[in-house]
Amino acid sequence: MNRRDLLGLLALMAGAGCDGGSPAQAMAAPRVLPLWPDPPPGGGGPQGAPVSNRRGALDNIARPGLTLFPPDRPSDTAVLVASGGGYRRIEDGKEALPAARWLAAHGHVAAVLDYRLPGEDWGAGPAAPLQDARRALRLLNAGTMLPGIRRVGVLGFSAGAHLLALAAGPAPMGDYAAVDAADTAPARADAAALVYPVLSLSPALRPTSAQRLLVGRDPSPQLAAAWSAETYVEAGYPPTLLVQAADDPISDPREAPLMAAACRRAGVPAELHMLASGGHGFGMGRPGTPSAEWPGWLADFLAKFIKTPPG
Repeated sequence: MNRRDLLGLLALMAGAGCDGGSPAQAMAAPRVLPLWPDPPPGGGGPQGAPVSNRRGALDNIARPGLTLFPPDRPSDTAVLVASGGGYRRIEDGKEALPAARWLAAHGHVAAVLDYRLPGEDWGAGPAAPLQDARRALRLLNAGTMLPGIRRVGVLGFSAGAHLLALAAGPAPMGDYAAVDAADTAPARADAAALVYPVLSLSPALRPTSAQRLLVGRDPSPQLAAAWSAETYVEAGYPPTLLVQAADDPISDPREAPLMAAACRRAGVPAELHMLASGGHGFGMGRPGTPSAEWPGWLADFLAKFIKTPPG
């Protein structure tokens, strides 16, 4: 199944009200928009269309973009969603696309980010996906893609959580020269939800694909810290929801608690939910398992920190 097929299927299911989460409203047809008016900063990269495997995971991202899923009724809130995949692929089929459908059904504009992969020969190297995430936040905050947006949150899975957690703070690697008026808007997030996250690239934790691609197999403590999300948690960091399973075999189960501790030190509101089991890659939850509970926590979290009251 390719990306066009996935988008069509999601739009059809949403229009039929086919959602295990009992959606509050239907989802309008999604729109795919480019992030950059010209080639991305630094140039380079692959050619051709994205390649999708049978699970809907993408690579060969020659043109990074946003797929917007607006709710049926106008909304003044948007959530930027990034799938994981270890920075080797983007697991939209099992992560971002179901999340986008859930968000739109609950009254939020969902913006799925298909970011550049650092191993695909981009001139910006490991900073390429972070530049894309910062650009996406600016476009949403500027109202360039959807007018009337007042609050913006982020939702990241696995390596996508690493990407958006970095983008929500002042990490300098994602800087780029302004390309248009949208780049005068802040790369601001009002809330961050990070699910089975990769966040710290410390060599003291279990190594990940993200660590190998961004800082190498044996990074110095200084380099690892520069690419670790907890380094950039300060007083202005957004309120943060963290969800991870204690038996996660990919992301070290110490990742979410480390980030929660960094938030507490900075005085940032943080909610940490450690599941007794669930492993890695459970997306919006597996029915009949502890992971099925977490979308309810997300709904409460967004209602508290991102949904603007009427009037």
